[in-house]
Amino acid sequence: MPDMPARTESDPVPRQERQRGDTNGDGGELPSLAAVWAALRRRKWVFLGFALLVPLTALLALERVTPRYTAQGALIYEPSEYKLRELQSILRADPTTEAVMASQAEILQSLHIAQRVAERGNLYDNPEFNAALRRPGFLARAVHRLQALFDPSAAHPASPGAPGAAGTQPSPDGALGPALDDARNATMLAVQRALRAEAVKFSRVIEVSFTAEDRIVAAQAVNNAMDVYIKDQYRAKQRAVHRATDWLEKRAAELRADVRTAEDQIAAYRAARGLSQGMHAGIDAEQISHLSEEVARARGELANAEGRLDAARGRAGAAAQAAIAPSVVQLRAQQDQLTAQLQAQQTRVGSRHPDAEALRQQVAQAARAVADEVRRVVSATEAEVRAARERVAALEEAMRRAQHAADRSAQAQVPLNALQRDLEAARGQLQAVLERIQQTSQQAAIETPEAHEISQALPPLAPSWPRKGPMLAGAAAAGLLLGALVVLLLERVDPTLSSGATLRRAVGMPCFALLPEIGRRALGALEPEEFVVRRPLSPFAEQIRGLRAALWFGAQRPRVIAVTAARPAEAKTVVTLCLARSARMSGERVVAVECDLRAPSFEERLQGEGGPGLAELLRGEATLDAVLRKDSLTGMAYVPAGRLTGDALGLFLSDAMGRMLQTLRQDHDLVLLDLPPAQATAEARAVAALADATLLCVRWRSTPRQAVVHAIERLEETHASLVGAVLTRVDPRIHARSGQVDAEVYHRRARRSQRR
Repeated sequence: MPDMPARTESDPVPRQERQRGDTNGDGGELPSLAAVWAALRRRKWVFLGFALLVPLTALLALERVTPRYTAQGALIYEPSEYKLRELQSILRADPTTEAVMASQAEILQSLHIAQRVAERGNLYDNPEFNAALRRPGFLARAVHRLQALFDPSAAHPASPGAPGAAGTQPSPDGALGPALDDARNATMLAVQRALRAEAVKFSRVIEVSFTAEDRIVAAQAVNNAMDVYIKDQYRAKQRAVHRATDWLEKRAAELRADVRTAEDQIAAYRAARGLSQGMHAGIDAEQISHLSEEVARARGELANAEGRLDAARGRAGAAAQAAIAPSVVQLRAQQDQLTAQLQAQQTRVGSRHPDAEALRQQVAQAARAVADEVRRVVSATEAEVRAARERVAALEEAMRRAQHAADRSAQAQVPLNALQRDLEAARGQLQAVLERIQQTSQQAAIETPEAHEISQALPPLAPSWPRKGPMLAGAAAAGLLLGALVVLLLERVDPTLSSGATLRRAVGMPCFALLPEIGRRALGALEPEEFVVRRPLSPFAEQIRGLRAALWFGAQRPRVIAVTAARPAEAKTVVTLCLARSARMSGERVVAVECDLRAPSFEERLQGEGGPGLAELLRGEATLDAVLRKDSLTGMAYVPAGRLTGDALGLFLSDAMGRMLQTLRQDHDLVLLDLPPAQATAEARAVAALADATLLCVRWRSTPRQAVVHAIERLEETHASLVGAVLTRVDPRIHARSGQVDAEVYHRRARRSQRR
């Protein structure tokens, strides 16, 4: 609903409220969802246009874009290591880490692999990757022609295959060196950009992909890349094995020469020292040990012989004698037996008995036999002792000679031992190298690649780019967003006033009415100022009555009301006449004074008969009764403008103007002054200062905010009492769908209720 009066003369509108820099009327705050929805409804065609334009443009662009296909393959990286012992394989830590897998992926998408892929797939002759084969675009041709104007030599550049072009010869080792031409380098870089390899986390799998316009080319490129990588890995291992074998064979030859040199040095030393072949130090030690054993044995035999000699001489015990001379013991036993018999016989028969004499003789013979046997045993034993002593002496002498010879041999053996150690070390190294040569030979025979394919690339069925579905969905979302942004931008940069709330926020002034635009069909043969009389139940007439109520029901009812506008064509005259006729139809005494002397229209609109008017009254050429007219429809009094012949501002500033207003105020309930636009003329501001209240007409969605603000400021400079504004020429259908707060005025139900 239109605003009721928000101020009186004692409650002026704050000037800073209109000068806060709020050109869009929203106070700088973020719009609410309802405000956004209302803005979209107001500018729905702009919104729908962008919402459809963006996806349609994207669809047309996608139709012109050449599709690109991405083929994918996978290989597994399993580094193998040849080991001699099974235990080493069990204890070996797995060297395959994420860093290793990432390095292998980088190798797969390196420039070297890209070069081999380009060679295998003949991509140097493919315009997709070789930019030199593409037909230049319009801009490139234009630039070339422009260069030809200033530099004739640039009109015929050397082609890649021309003699003057950069060479494409490979380097002596077969690898392409820096002699490549720019087109070939660019092709390799394009192939490298299209080739991608990525290690799958927590696995040994590497996924390889290639993007191209031809799906067959994409699949072949992936398979070629994996094949080149696998074969390069295998060849690298073979080259490493061959290099190791060559080095080992060279090392074996060096070690063989070292062994021969050591053997020659040992032979020469032996010959110079008179040493025979063999382990002399070992033999001398064995001889000395054997002699020591012989000496110990001989000394033992000497001790045994001396013990027997002592036993034989009777110096040892009976047991030793029995062990050494059993014959002497036997003879002595016989002697003891005969002696015992002799003693027994003597006891029985006496010592002189013949039997006793016989036994005595036998005892004497036995004693002589024992003595003879003892002498014989002692003599034999002394011979054995002498022989044992001689043997001991001989063996000790032999051992001294052997030790002396061993000492001499040991002194000569020290350098020989060093030479032999060097020889053994060289032989050990040679043996290890020969074993390693055999191992590497076996490894070369059983070596396998470190990677192999687990999934070859097949030609993809659908393009990987552009993905029309997601891209069109994104374009549709972007269109909706862009449409909404454009609508909000238009709302923010829109300098006009589209509702009473917008007007109040912009200028801090209430909006009393929203006067609809009356179409040609609704008017028919009527004029706009007649519509309020002929169609009293129309929304237009209702808004005029609402304007009357807003003016009449204020804190102080004004008697003299000036109606003006910021600029021409704001329908201020229509508002003045319609307000006057509506008040007259309600029984009030009303007079409308046309103060727009520069563009008068009362006579034409009210079908007057002509004659003097306000100008003649103010110049003193006519009386008030002579210039007052009657409206033929309502009987409303009005004063036409008359003829302007001089300074209009001087007329309005004269005492006659004040006396006329005083008279009209006394004779009428309402005096309406139709003023010229406030910004165009000074007389509008001068007359507004004389009125009780000033009403500003603003054309809906046409008059800029700044123009309204400027007009208000000009009026306030003359201390005019601005009470409110009227939005004129509002399109009911558009405003009813705008979502504004006061849009309900033109709702269908509201219009039906107004007609009842």
